[in-house]
Amino acid sequence: MTDSTPASHGPAPLDGALVLDMTRALAGPHAAMMLGDLGARVIKIESPKGGDDSRGWGPPFVGEGEERESTYFMAANRNKESITLDLKDDADREVMTRLVRQADVLMENFRVGVLDRLGFGFDRLHEINPRLVILSITGFGHDGPEATRAGYDQIAQGEAGLMSLTGTEEPTKVGVPIADLLAGMNGAFGTVAALYERERTGRGRVVRTSLIASVVGIHAFQGTRWTVAGEVPGLSGSHHPSIAPYGLFHTATSPIQLSCGSESLWQKFAPAVGIDPATPQFATNGDRVAHREELIEQLEGIFATQPAEHWLALLDEAGVPSGKVRTLDEVYAWEQVQSQGLLIEVDHATQGRLRLPGPVLRLDDNDYAGGRRENIAPPTLGQHNDSIRRWLDEIDEEAAGPR
Repeated sequence: MTDSTPASHGPAPLDGALVLDMTRALAGPHAAMMLGDLGARVIKIESPKGGDDSRGWGPPFVGEGEERESTYFMAANRNKESITLDLKDDADREVMTRLVRQADVLMENFRVGVLDRLGFGFDRLHEINPRLVILSITGFGHDGPEATRAGYDQIAQGEAGLMSLTGTEEPTKVGVPIADLLAGMNGAFGTVAALYERERTGRGRVVRTSLIASVVGIHAFQGTRWTVAGEVPGLSGSHHPSIAPYGLFHTATSPIQLSCGSESLWQKFAPAVGIDPATPQFATNGDRVAHREELIEQLEGIFATQPAEHWLALLDEAGVPSGKVRTLDEVYAWEQVQSQGLLIEVDHATQGRLRLPGPVLRLDDNDYAGGRRENIAPPTLGQHNDSIRRWLDEIDEEAAGPR
């Protein structure tokens, strides 16, 4: 007989793993948060002088005075504890050493060489704990002629070509710090791979990624347009460069988006909006891409005659993929988003009950996202100073045995 209880209702996948999060801003904190979502215990190590830079990034803030918190910080630091350590202080350096001995993962996104100057370079960390997996996220890579450059998201979006593809009249950044977020996702992926490898080798390794690598890594078909076909892509706006019609169209009320990603979809779509699918300049996808501007102009005229709801209902009935362009308040009110566990509630130490964007993974048939049933609110600065030190003392007492 097999146990029919879903595995996700037991311990979370990373339950028992300890992650030291020395990162600041967004890329590294996002990586550590992803592991925390899957059950790892994440201890965020912050400077006593203000902590993570993003604690001061606002407005918006919530709370007043010493209890003021940045909503930016809250976006990347759920499911973590916070301890403040001055790594230039001998006593705090000893606490850091004790934490490293217990850890499975350490994440850092300092500029190249900073950890060495603090006395916790990679060789030293592996001397303390040979099983430690280290994630290092940089702006432009840890080596090469521009390794020492500071990495900021919008600069990486420009340098790595993403902005040259985005916008209509001039290069435009993505509306979220996508280079940071991708680097965090890649870092979490590499970290889990290194933990799996450690099961065979018994040793940790250094995993490296960067903002620029993470953006270049998602060029996808735009990259091969250059590397294979020799074409330099330009601004693509709100329409797909290789498929038509595929993009944003304006109706009598609000914009909608649709995709004819195959010839069979075109055969359904065209009659639904009053176009003969065999029209010579629109008969194949290649024809439609070649005559894109003419097709868009014709469709814009058609869609302007009725409100968005009319067209979305008609396209849905025809089996053509389509959708609204929602504002964020509409997104979080959307029942489908809520059904996926993408909005969570947590109890914050100073702000009370808060709603936050939630984890993105669901395991088996659980009705919540992430691997843990209970999510932890983003910590206040140094919130867990005492409890973490007590925990380390308990470990040392257990190791010493009976006196």
